[in-house]
Amino acid sequence: MRRRDFIKVAAGSAITWPLVARAQQRAPLRVGAASVQSRSAPIYVAFANRMAELGYEEGRNFTFEFVQASNVSGYGAAFQEIANRGIDIMMATGPEENLRAAIAAAGPRPIVMIAIDFDPFVRGYVKSLARPSGNITGLFFQQLDLAVKRAQLLRDAFPALSGATVFWDQVSADQWQTLKRAGAALAMHLSGIEFHERPFDYEQALTQAAPEDRAALLVMASPQFALDRRPLAEFALQHRMLSAFYTREYVDMGGFFSYGVSFTGMFRHAADYVDRIARGAKPDDLPIEQPTKYELVINLKTAKALGITVPQTMLVAADEVIE
Repeated sequence: MRRRDFIKVAAGSAITWPLVARAQQRAPLRVGAASVQSRSAPIYVAFANRMAELGYEEGRNFTFEFVQASNVSGYGAAFQEIANRGIDIMMATGPEENLRAAIAAAGPRPIVMIAIDFDPFVRGYVKSLARPSGNITGLFFQQLDLAVKRAQLLRDAFPALSGATVFWDQVSADQWQTLKRAGAALAMHLSGIEFHERPFDYEQALTQAAPEDRAALLVMASPQFALDRRPLAEFALQHRMLSAFYTREYVDMGGFFSYGVSFTGMFRHAADYVDRIARGAKPDDLPIEQPTKYELVINLKTAKALGITVPQTMLVAADEVIE
């Protein structure tokens, strides 16, 4: 995978923070996070790996306190449990509900966020991106338009494709609405299917889609769908559907293609924020950053299994091809 580039909104300077005293005493750094995804998800593995590169060894000078919530509504209890464990820095990753729950539980503790599909400045969580203020900093990324871009990539590569099935949930509702509004311009009919309580029944859901929309599957970005990376990739292949995802981890599992930012890259970069705060930087002196690099990953093995030929124009545009 290529190294990800991030754009800094503005430069910041580090000043003394209470964690400095803790570091001088060589007490283990305790970082906490809660998610619908598991601790073994690629994004959290990437975070832990980067922390190790920065000199933080779990069990020696670093502890990653992680609580998996059963669903989005469980974030509040999960973060409260983390706060009760006496952590130093809290991570808030994903939808706005995650950050809101982290803030409620964190108190004065620093929060390193990875805000997905909401602008923390517009929503009032920080005073600016350059100087966040308070105890929050990190990264944010909005991908509403990328839902349309993925559909456009499918349409351009396969002009005969007239429709697609779209899986979405509470977290990805804005993505679905953006895509639905673009359906006419894309000349694609879209069967949007909303999912509520896990476990999700994808077989039953597909019966709700119009028959002419079952040739392709678009999955909106959500931590709940991320739990089913392999099942969703296999589901699409089993039903001989072209599939488009928001991150390459689905493609590694057999999905056809993905287009979006590197989420593992973002989580690696979040570790840099944690490290700087642990070394004495104040959160409001660390500008909030946004990823600027997008990647197109194509699985040619899946294309072969589907019996399709990927257009040369799409292959040339790809950042990575799995053969």
